[in-house]
Amino acid sequence: MADTHHIIALADSLSACADALHARLMHAIRQPAPGGQAPAISQGAAQALFENEVTLRQRANGLYLDAARLAASGLDGAQQQLLDVTARARDSIARIERAKDLIDIAAELLSLGAAVATGKPERLVTPLEKLKHHLDALPPPA
Repeated sequence: MADTHHIIALADSLSACADALHARLMHAIRQPAPGGQAPAISQGAAQALFENEVTLRQRANGLYLDAARLAASGLDGAQQQLLDVTARARDSIARIERAKDLIDIAAELLSLGAAVATGKPERLVTPLEKLKHHLDALPPPA
């Protein structure tokens, strides 16, 4: 990414995804499962989502710290695409119903953040395409 502001915007977007993931996780924990008192999400799934949220925040924080180095790393062409797909992920997290989809989206965001942190544009293709594919497979908003 040629501009430090774009890197910071991506880190902001990843942080916003973590915020959305956290809100969705809290909602799932408070929501009772159909016909019972237990939460709508299992303890294991909740723990996995929480761990992904924390890791996603760490990746975003790493981008903030590495903004100057990444600015010169040759990621220019992907900057708007990265911002668009992470914004789309953030918006999708709020409406995802299945814990598996939340976990998958969180993992794909983590992979994308890690690929960006390498500063090697060729490593972006796979995680970016996987995230886009998963977002495309989600049911449309109601």
